[in-house]
Amino acid sequence: MPVRFERPASVAEAARLLAGGGWRVLAGGTDVYPAHVGRPLAAPLLDITGIAALRGIRRTPEGWSIGAATTWTDVLRAELPPLFDALKQAAREVGGVQVQNTGTVAGNVCNASPAADGMPNLIALDAEVELASNAGRRTMPLASFVTGNRKTERRPDEIVTALLIPKPARPARSTFLKLGARKYLVISIVMVAAVVETDGERIARARIAVGSCSAVAQRLAALEAALQGQTLASAAKAVTAAHLAPLAPIDDVRGTADYRRDAALTLVRRALKELA
Repeated sequence: MPVRFERPASVAEAARLLAGGGWRVLAGGTDVYPAHVGRPLAAPLLDITGIAALRGIRRTPEGWSIGAATTWTDVLRAELPPLFDALKQAAREVGGVQVQNTGTVAGNVCNASPAADGMPNLIALDAEVELASNAGRRTMPLASFVTGNRKTERRPDEIVTALLIPKPARPARSTFLKLGARKYLVISIVMVAAVVETDGERIARARIAVGSCSAVAQRLAALEAALQGQTLASAAKAVTAAHLAPLAPIDDVRGTADYRRDAALTLVRRALKELA
């Protein structure tokens, strides 16, 4: 029996359909379809790519809004400040060009893989998730939205409409480093995203997030506090193994937990050196 497929033209129509329950939300499909190779789709599909209002990156008085149907290629082509350099670097390493043309930033988040390339970058950007349903809209921090491997706080009747990035208080720039078995088309072993706001040559605020070393990408709060007031030139020397305590890496086919910890320490130091 064919699976039901709907492609609403508005958020309101999507919310009305979702209120009936049982839908699988589809954006790029780069996670949904590979997961169903050789077996039928398990639920009716609600394709949000027909909602024009959900695509694109918009400047707002508070910062930026990344629509839920915005692709990784859209991110690469957008004119954005150095604050988004890390997200652009991640966009170049999400699969191949075909995946980048189709896969969405919000879909990468909602899939909730521990190795999602977007997650450490968006967490380091202090991103919030905007959700809509028939009951209205709500927002919550991305760090609270993803709760574990393939688990989020999205209710079955909700659709993610945007990822909201706040405007930093000072000049800011970012970088992203990813370790894998090869350069492209690879699931990461360790990822590091770093954002620094600067006051002259000193760090006024740092945001460091590590991915693929826990069920959810983790901010390194103790390190961020230690970096405040440091010069950019000396920041990498301030990083110690103790700063990586929030991480909980596992052993798998891509690397051992010990290897991941050691690699994460090296990548955090390299990221800070790049920002300097």
